[in-house]
Amino acid sequence: MTERYLDISLRVNGEDVRERVEARKTLVDFLRDDLGLTGSHIGCEHGVCGACSVLVDGEVVRGCLMLAVQCDGAAVETIEGLSDSGEIADVQEAFQRRNALQCGFCTPGMLIGAWALLTRGGVPSRDIIRDHIAGNYCRCTGYQAIVDAIEAVAQSRALARAEKETSS
Repeated sequence: MTERYLDISLRVNGEDVRERVEARKTLVDFLRDDLGLTGSHIGCEHGVCGACSVLVDGEVVRGCLMLAVQCDGAAVETIEGLSDSGEIADVQEAFQRRNALQCGFCTPGMLIGAWALLTRGGVPSRDIIRDHIAGNYCRCTGYQAIVDAIEAVAQSRALARAEKETSS
């Protein structure tokens, strides 16, 4: 059987990427194997666990369910990109401070999910936080510390916005 390869062009973590990829290669495999971005993990390979979560054009997607060729022309952001830019520094600090990570396998997907929720603004209820991270499996923490960390960041950001508005 002849393998089929396609040329793709996309933006990954702010950098233009042009690659020839096997047509059936998943996005997460492309990111890990071809680009060396190993922050997104391969877990269930069925889109259930959330370990492979990345952003495609600003939307959280499961990298194991999307083919790399489907991202031709898209902007992809990985945990490395969000971390390197400092966009999630407060979330990472809160996860560490509240012991919301243990083995770390689910952490990249959790952080990306938290980022997506927190960019909406406001302070979501604990139930909304739980619903939002429900698609990310964590076998170590019991989720309580993760919810605590996300809630703390939301409250801190809301307070900072309120202080900025009153000082303007």
